[in-house]
Amino acid sequence: MGELSRRGFLLGTVLAGAGVLGACTGPAAPSGAPVTASSSQVRQLELQRRRPNQPVSSARLTARPVEVDLGGRVVSTWAYDGTLPGPVVRARAGDLLQISVNNQLPATTSVHCHGIAMSNDMDGVPGLTQEPIAAGARFDYGFTAPHPGTYFYHSHSGFQLDRGLYGVLIIDDPDEPGDYDHEWLVVLDDWLDGIDGTPDDAAQQLGILSGPEPSSETAGMGRGAMGGMHSGDEAMVSPLIGVAGDVSYPLYLVNGRVPADPIVWTARPGQRTRIRFVNAGADTVFRVALGGHQMTVTHSDGFPVEPEETDALMIGMGERVDALVTLGDGAFPLFAQAEGKTGHGYGIVRTGSGDPPRDRPDELDRRIIFSADLAPTSAARVGDRSHDRYLSVDMGGTMTPYRWTLNGRAHPDSAPLEVAQGERIRMRLRNMSDMVHPMHLHGHTFSLVDTGLRKDTVTIRPMRTVEIEFDADNPGQWAFHCHNVYHQEAGMMTTLSYLA
Repeated sequence: MGELSRRGFLLGTVLAGAGVLGACTGPAAPSGAPVTASSSQVRQLELQRRRPNQPVSSARLTARPVEVDLGGRVVSTWAYDGTLPGPVVRARAGDLLQISVNNQLPATTSVHCHGIAMSNDMDGVPGLTQEPIAAGARFDYGFTAPHPGTYFYHSHSGFQLDRGLYGVLIIDDPDEPGDYDHEWLVVLDDWLDGIDGTPDDAAQQLGILSGPEPSSETAGMGRGAMGGMHSGDEAMVSPLIGVAGDVSYPLYLVNGRVPADPIVWTARPGQRTRIRFVNAGADTVFRVALGGHQMTVTHSDGFPVEPEETDALMIGMGERVDALVTLGDGAFPLFAQAEGKTGHGYGIVRTGSGDPPRDRPDELDRRIIFSADLAPTSAARVGDRSHDRYLSVDMGGTMTPYRWTLNGRAHPDSAPLEVAQGERIRMRLRNMSDMVHPMHLHGHTFSLVDTGLRKDTVTIRPMRTVEIEFDADNPGQWAFHCHNVYHQEAGMMTTLSYLA
């Protein structure tokens, strides 16, 4: 099967779609032709972001089949430059960031810089903002890096995210004081590739793909994979987030390593560490704690928040959280529980002698913060203004057939969300299912209406409603979807469509 599945983006659907998803109040529905990635408005806006003598930050990524060592277990997968996660890409806010991608995979691919409000033609969504990068071909991404923060990059083609095609992207703030001694990146992932078949096998078991029967080593995984909603090998239910996922994974990783051979961070007692957490998983929410410590949360999805102390964090797929920790003396477990599932990721923080506990730390069952519950700093708030357009989007789905929808329609049959340049948009997001959905909007950051918190991915628990607002200030065609890759590929996505 090609990596653009039958649920992949089709630009023709966007161009032919009529109306918007759900209710719309305010001015009449915008009219005109869609502003595509090749439109002059897109290029003109990027040129306005450029400045004379603009610093340039460059990176090169080669996507290719590799064998990676997960910590004593070698698996065949796809990755960038043979590492898991891929190389860290770093720039300063305001830099021209150039990323050259060399596709040495036996399939088409793409690279999406998650959370970055860049030029639409650089967003990396095949069939919507660019042609897929053919096997053996190259593609050069280039855009002005906007807001500082913790982001990540990953393939946006089919189920490639659920292999090893991801890495951390950091946009530094040149004015940040950096009042900490260490900076640690903690990348969380759920893993089956090369162990229980491939992500395509898992998708076929769920009923997303058509084709030959999956390999014998994955036979029976489907019942376990659907255990959250049907009787099976694992009932994937959490009292905090509802049905926790559809795929039962054999391994959970921290920075590409299994708990049996974990990554170790070293420091001295009393030092302050900034930890940048990234959930790169495809189907798993993680509950994370550092045993023996409290964390002070400082950023959510790249934007600063009012400092909040907590024992544990709940991080949905695609979300990022930054926290500061003052380190104690000894050896401590960094424990990432796969919420509602059996298994966990594990790392070690060492500032002294001794062996860290292997058991689940008590901090996981004390105070837990969901990133959506945080409050923004005054500098991170968007300006107050009344909204020009009100949209309503309901999330739903079924397991038999496996189909996930927005307002009852699965992509590619979902109608685009049509907006006009300059409008303030308010959108109601209602989760009408019993499963958690991390909803991600490309090319924009939005604020939560209740708190003003700035985000680009918000995890919405079952039967809950979240209202968001954002300014339509970045023209183009932008993906809006659930960041559970299996929900996305089974239909839970649409397009935020600017009309000229």
